[in-house]
Amino acid sequence: MDVRIGITQTPKELEVELKDDADRDKVVADIEKLLKTGEGVLWLTDRKGRRVGVPVAKVAYVEVGAPTAERRVGFGAP
Repeated sequence: MDVRIGITQTPKELEVELKDDADRDKVVADIEKLLKTGEGVLWLTDRKGRRVGVPVAKVAYVEVGAPTAERRVGFGAP
């Protein structure tokens, strides 16, 4: 599952590829909880075990992609 984070005052995005077994609903709930408070650091661990932290005050948007198993490529993709 991919998580794409837009950072304020920069045109670049931060893309983190989470482990295949990551629980999408839990990831979204954790992100929502932090964004509501507006304080702290959003920490995500990618599939290689690296931890990525973004100050919540600098988050412009978060896009959570579909789990890897749900991705379809080619002529059969919607």
